[in-house]
Amino acid sequence: MKEINNIKEVYFIGIGGIGMSALARYFKAKGKKVSGYDKTETVLSKQLVQEGIPVYYEDDEKYIAKGADIIVYTPAVPKEHKGLLYYRQNGYPVLKRSDVLGEITKSSFNICIAGTHGKTTITTMTAHLLRHSGYGCNAFLGGIAANYNSNFWSSERNVCVVEADEYDRSFLKLQPDIAAISAMDADHLDIYGTEDKMQQAFVDFAGKVKKGGTLLSKYGLAKENDLKADHHLTYSLQNNNANAYAANIANREGGYTFDAYINDRWLKDIELNMGGLHNIENAVAAIAIAKQLHIEDEKIKAAVAAFKGVKRRFEYIIPPAGKKATVYIDDYAHHPAELEALIKGVKLLFADKKCTVVFQPHLFSRTRDLAEAFAASLDMADEVILLPVYPARELPVEGVTSRLILDKMKNEYKHLMNKEETLNWIRKHYDKNKPGVLITSGAGDIDQMVQAVKGILEGGKW
Repeated sequence: MKEINNIKEVYFIGIGGIGMSALARYFKAKGKKVSGYDKTETVLSKQLVQEGIPVYYEDDEKYIAKGADIIVYTPAVPKEHKGLLYYRQNGYPVLKRSDVLGEITKSSFNICIAGTHGKTTITTMTAHLLRHSGYGCNAFLGGIAANYNSNFWSSERNVCVVEADEYDRSFLKLQPDIAAISAMDADHLDIYGTEDKMQQAFVDFAGKVKKGGTLLSKYGLAKENDLKADHHLTYSLQNNNANAYAANIANREGGYTFDAYINDRWLKDIELNMGGLHNIENAVAAIAIAKQLHIEDEKIKAAVAAFKGVKRRFEYIIPPAGKKATVYIDDYAHHPAELEALIKGVKLLFADKKCTVVFQPHLFSRTRDLAEAFAASLDMADEVILLPVYPARELPVEGVTSRLILDKMKNEYKHLMNKEETLNWIRKHYDKNKPGVLITSGAGDIDQMVQAVKGILEGGKW
């Protein structure tokens, strides 16, 4: 790969992806000519166009940037993609996103946050703490920070906060000064084959921490004793055996107040304005990282209080407004452990309201491998609607549909519906006189339903 300063033009294949778009914004901020392709138009790709980055949705040679110095692609793009084939056949430097990110961060101080779930929120919280406190950082996020409506920003300080993606072993291209691992639950078994091999990749990631660096891991992870670094700290929600944890947690208007114990010291009366106990744990991790950088307590507390969350992470589409009001939450949760944390968090915050979950399974392989765990998590809800599996990069797998989860559920209030049937069900059955909590969840295109659902709930179209 050319030196970053010598690159004049970059073309992205799969530019609308959350990680790819952050890189596109990075190169645009550096004054490079940027363009790209994606399969479908999304809110994010529209934003890129508004920012001066052309995006094409047709796989046609006439849209190819033939003057590009490097081509960046995501592994989710099919190998037979015409643009990808053209660049490979004509000798262009064709690089994965992870290779480019690794190159960008070669000469910076890097805070890299990994985990099968929790990493996007911790990464965004950490980057926000550094930005809001005035410390400063470059941020490469796997979600849209609500405070800044972006997944990327730059800073003169040579510090990068990076979401470290385990898919395709991408995070092994990074060189962390501080690394965090939030979870190592079975996932991406289509890539790793076994849970043990997946967990070993996290052990290898921990081994990438630079000499003298710090590793922060959730207390009690599998292979915890194999996670090695010169400085190894642990964090937890409330387990006082960890080096960092929360205490004195109290509900507060859809959020919380709590105290945080970090390395033998207390930060008192922290306000977090988002739901989900798992987000308190995520905040503890971000605060622990901020303390490693010696950011002052009051600046940390002010930053946490000002944090507006991450789009599609326990996002209040219709926020709580009294006991008789309906609450609508949209969330990216697409793994059984994430669903469990989401539903448990809702049940604790809104114990007096019926909890209905609309879930779109993501990937046939994940549905097949984790069907039983999905069923157990969804059984925690009062009523569940399962949408068809979102295939993403996969072809259908015989015998694998959403019914695989439905048949394993014990909850009698369960349904299989498509999107239109779901909207009609909400119109007909969601009783405004018996207010509850409605959740839409999944990593596919379920987010495209959000505005329609919100309109039904707010517009009285019952």
